[in-house]
Amino acid sequence: MKSVLVDIWASFRSLSLWVQLWVGLILVPVNMATIVLITEPGSYLIPVLAIGGMIPNMVLMFVERGFSKAMALSHVVLWIPLLVLLAVDIAAGSVFADYLMVLFVVNLISICFDVKDSRDWFKGDREIAS
Repeated sequence: MKSVLVDIWASFRSLSLWVQLWVGLILVPVNMATIVLITEPGSYLIPVLAIGGMIPNMVLMFVERGFSKAMALSHVVLWIPLLVLLAVDIAAGSVFADYLMVLFVVNLISICFDVKDSRDWFKGDREIAS
């Protein structure tokens, strides 16, 4: 029996190269970088939502032994409110405005894909990438 980590890695590697690069080099690092804001007054909700949108996916990957469209659901639920919060903070001239703009753009792009993937999942597309 193959290890779950081997299955997850194989599933990840079966995704299109651009998706692998997007997830590994942009989406995850930009969202994980929000951890530095956890101690900033009034900014703790940003990392809670940013990282919170990814944590359920770690569980899903282990349960499903790979990547599926279900992973988009937590992004839609937590990152849409995050986008609103970011827009407010950016407009208010946060000292982190440049980084928050990058986070906003990255997650807005992700949400565009996630809304479609969520819709597909609800319509029955429950396939695991392999």
